[in-house]
Amino acid sequence: MSECSHDCSSCSENCSERKAEIQHEKLNELSSVKKVIGVVSGKGGVGKSLVTSMLAVILRRRGLRTAVLDADVTGPSIPKAFGIHEKATGTDSALFPATTKTGIDIMSLNLLLENETDPVVWRGPVIAGVVKQFWTDVIWKDIDYMFVDMPPGTGDVPLTVFQSIPVDGIIIVTSPQDLVSMIVTKAVNMAKLMNIPVLGIVENMSYFECPSCKEKHYIFGKSHLEKIAEKENIPEVARIPINPDFASQVDSGLIELFEGDWLEKMADAVEKA
Repeated sequence: MSECSHDCSSCSENCSERKAEIQHEKLNELSSVKKVIGVVSGKGGVGKSLVTSMLAVILRRRGLRTAVLDADVTGPSIPKAFGIHEKATGTDSALFPATTKTGIDIMSLNLLLENETDPVVWRGPVIAGVVKQFWTDVIWKDIDYMFVDMPPGTGDVPLTVFQSIPVDGIIIVTSPQDLVSMIVTKAVNMAKLMNIPVLGIVENMSYFECPSCKEKHYIFGKSHLEKIAEKENIPEVARIPINPDFASQVDSGLIELFEGDWLEKMADAVEKA
C-alpha cells in the first residue's frame, strides 16, 4: 500500500480513512423539506425515539412545520408515542404520511403493517430500501424540519440514511449507564466520516428529581457528559430526568402534551443548523 495522500477522490484503496460515497436520493417532486436532523444512539433502549418526538413537538409549538421519518424499521415506536394507529394511505406512485393532532407528519413502517405487533424479519438491504422509499416516495409537504429516528448503532441502515438523505446535523442520545465516552465517540466518528455536524448530546434518564424537596438524585451515577462534549467539540448538552408521569404520557400516545424545558436549548441548536 502506497503512502496516503488523504485525497480519497484520486485513490483506489479501500482503507479506513476513505470517506463513504454520498449519493443523495431525490425527494418526490411534490415534496419540500428544508432541513433534516438525524437522531442517533450507540445502542438501543436509551430514548432515541423519545428525543426525536420531543424535538418535533417543540419546534411545532414554535410554529414550524415538522415531520418524523421513522428509520428504525425493525423497532418502530414513533406512532405509539403520538397515539397514531390508523394506516398510511397512498396511490400507485406516492405515499401520504399520517398527521398527528398538532400537525406533525409521520411515516413509519408500523403505519403500513397489517398488525402493529407483526415482526419485521427482513435483511439489511430490504430495510435500507424501505428507508430510501420513505424519503423518495412519501409526499412531505412544506416541512421546515424533518427528524429521522435512526436505528441504533453505526451499521447498514444508518449508513444508508447518511448516504441517501441530505442530513444537516445529528443529535446523539445516550444514558448514564452506557459506556458514554465510547458510545458517543463512535457516533461522532461516523458523523465525521459523513461530514455531518454533531449538534448536541442528550442524556436520557439522567437523574430523578424529588417532587417534595426538588433535590436531584443520580440513580445511575453522575456522568461526565460536559467533558466528553468539550473533547469532541459538541456545542450543546441536555439532560432528561426520570419522570413517571412523563413516561406514562408517552406510553399513552400523548407525547404532544408533555411539559418540560429540558430540550429547549437543543431545539435552538436545531434551528441554527
